[in-house]
Amino acid sequence: MKLCRFRHGDARPRVGLLSGNSRHVIDLTGAGIARLDDLLESPGLSDRLAKLSADTTLPHHALASVGLLPPVDQQEIWAVGVTYLRSKAARMEESDFSATAYDRVYDAPRPELFFKSQPEKVVGSGDAVGIRRDAKWNVPEPELALVFNSRGTLVGFTIGNDMSSRDIEGENLLYLPQAKIYDRACALGPWIVVGADEAIARAWTIAISIRRAGREVFHGATRIDRIKRPFAQLRDYLFRSQTFPRGTVLLTGTGIVPGDDFTLRRGDEIAITVPAIGTLTNTVVIV
Repeated sequence: MKLCRFRHGDARPRVGLLSGNSRHVIDLTGAGIARLDDLLESPGLSDRLAKLSADTTLPHHALASVGLLPPVDQQEIWAVGVTYLRSKAARMEESDFSATAYDRVYDAPRPELFFKSQPEKVVGSGDAVGIRRDAKWNVPEPELALVFNSRGTLVGFTIGNDMSSRDIEGENLLYLPQAKIYDRACALGPWIVVGADEAIARAWTIAISIRRAGREVFHGATRIDRIKRPFAQLRDYLFRSQTFPRGTVLLTGTGIVPGDDFTLRRGDEIAITVPAIGTLTNTVVIV
């Protein structure tokens, strides 16, 4: 089952359900579901979605006729870094100043966690992601995103793009928020896959393709099982000493890093694919 947020015929965001390989979205407005957390807080989510899928009274819309929105409404977005060996190496390469810190955090019991975005700043599939106008080295970071409800239960998975300005972060670790948090710096989508667990997700792959003027200029892929830390450990640290009344989304780090000679440009087209979820597509703009 896949959950999405979408618009159809008006400006009102709606919650939708896709069952199997259906090319139609079931509009859940008629079932009294106005927000994602109306569903994500359900104790028996899979059973509830199965019943909704079988409800013939709910309207169906062709997927091609709706405008997909990011699959968050009031959830904060957080991120964890240095979970792949490749990301540790890349962060250490940014500067000598950063090397020791990232080397230590990769092996430390406590992960690197940071706030990534307010929900209203997240963009969805088909929308534009941003690169900072005051940065010279900008890269996408393709990541599996974990969706938790308010109780810390892992209820689904989506695809994330944690846009990053590597030159700003490399200049000084204290500049990390500026390198990571700005308008259009986070993309999520196209929807949330429900019904899989960590064992299933770790068998997935994630790949990225970047096209410039119609030509592919970068491609990379990795396996989710290369994430070093268990998902439950990441959840436990994220939920320590704080609450998420509407749930939260956690980006799990990237294992795909373009070479040091690559930077994004305005107009680049980014496609991140997890076959079990779908493809998150975005075009680059300068913000």
